[in-house]
Amino acid sequence: MEKQISYKVTNTYTTLNVFSEKTQNVWIVLHGLGYLSRFFLRYFDELPPDENYIIAPQAPSKYYLDKKYKYVGASWLTKENTALETDNVLAYLDGVYKAENIPPRCRLLIFGFSQGVSIVARWVAKRQLKCDHLVFYAGEVPREIAANDFKFLNQNQTKITVIVGNKDEYLTEQRLTDISKRIQVVFEGRAEQLVFEGGHEVRKQIINGLI
Repeated sequence: MEKQISYKVTNTYTTLNVFSEKTQNVWIVLHGLGYLSRFFLRYFDELPPDENYIIAPQAPSKYYLDKKYKYVGASWLTKENTALETDNVLAYLDGVYKAENIPPRCRLLIFGFSQGVSIVARWVAKRQLKCDHLVFYAGEVPREIAANDFKFLNQNQTKITVIVGNKDEYLTEQRLTDISKRIQVVFEGRAEQLVFEGGHEVRKQIINGLI
């Protein structure tokens, strides 16, 4: 018999640059499968540091990436107890968001890469989280999310950008087509879709171009 308990959990997150009066853009960036947040921040280190403050939450489930038990990565979710784990992850993100106390004067960008896209989509949709720019990079919107879940973004005039490589090894040509069609449906034609020459990879020049 599987039982359930509730208990207090502490997790970390990492930031890049120093928040100040000069800060214009605050980023919340969610890494993909196998990353740690402190290493994922390297993709954002060419953004002007005075103007950009980056917050990188850490996926809770850590594991060894190699048989030598040297390198560690992390995962946001699996197919096991997905609904429960989603609640836990979203509660953690709520905590990060509250702790950072982002002032209204700053432009908020929420960015997800690969597996991080599914978490960003659920968080923004379920919390009706207002942001200035929503970025999905090399990932898919979860099937349970519908266009109605994102309608509030229209009122907020949120910019939506979807990025994918045309040679992404995790996406067949048919799947790329299906993802593109679903993006059109979910965001009712408001999303800008960018396809670059490359695979399942984060490119700094693309991130730099988002601002």
